[in-house]
Amino acid sequence: MKQSEVKQYSSEELRDKLAESRRAYADLKRTHIVSPLENPSEITKLRKTIARLNTAINNS
Repeated sequence: MKQSEVKQYSSEELRDKLAESRRAYADLKRTHIVSPLENPSEITKLRKTIARLNTAINNS
């Protein structure tokens, strides 16, 4: 998710997206521990998305 996409959301939507992203990140990490992911860069992308959402929430 790009920063321009994040700016379009309201603070309520940002919190929902953040919770959703954190759940997806935890699931990916668990899956990666059991068996390697086909595309491990998804973990990095989700971590960056979570950071963008946190930044947007803190700045609003």
